[in-house]
Amino acid sequence: MGARILVAEDDVKQAWLVRLYLEREGNEVQVVGDGRAALDRARSGRPDLVVLDVMMPGVDGLDVCRILRSESQVPILLLTARSTEEDMLLGLDLGADDYLTKPYSPRELAARVRALLRRSGALGRTDVGEVLSVGDLVMDTDRFEVRIAGEPVALTGKEFAVLRMLVGEPGRVFTRAQIIDRVFGFDRNVLERTVDAHVMNLRRKLEHGREGAGTQYVETVYGRGYRLSDRAAGRPGAVG
Repeated sequence: MGARILVAEDDVKQAWLVRLYLEREGNEVQVVGDGRAALDRARSGRPDLVVLDVMMPGVDGLDVCRILRSESQVPILLLTARSTEEDMLLGLDLGADDYLTKPYSPRELAARVRALLRRSGALGRTDVGEVLSVGDLVMDTDRFEVRIAGEPVALTGKEFAVLRMLVGEPGRVFTRAQIIDRVFGFDRNVLERTVDAHVMNLRRKLEHGREGAGTQYVETVYGRGYRLSDRAAGRPGAVG
């Protein structure tokens, strides 16, 4: 069973090609040609995933990404002709789950879409949903929800996947290479700084506005990687 996908791309030929490949996999695809239409359609149609071109007339893709992420957790795949690391990190910081630089292979785009849909649960799961609890942090993998002390925390698909990895084994240190392997899968060209950007955003969201300063949920173990804090899990521990 396919997913509902919104494609925002002002290049008619490129939009047609993306739509063709995604519809071949059984998805229901809607195409719009500018940022304002993308916002309107995303709000009214509630797609399972948004493929978003950065360079669009009116409201550009980065602004659309920022606005959508403030309103929902829909997975967002950015398409961009900007290939610098700074541009990529900016897109991730605004809440994108993944990105492709132009020119790109339509087959790779379709593979990335499948991966994002699997992580978000839109294509269904082969695993059983579960509720994980560590201290006051609760993850519901079936509902794609995270709460701290009962308060919801809105995460992107990649941020959720990183946190799920850490919560599954509290206190264990995961290297950047291990995170890339588990979270990004087939994409072996992911930079370690990409992992750092996702972890930075995750840490900020988990700790934003929380009572009791000093509670750190995700710790950096210098020279090694990241782990879920022993203190967050209610156990004494120190960063090595």
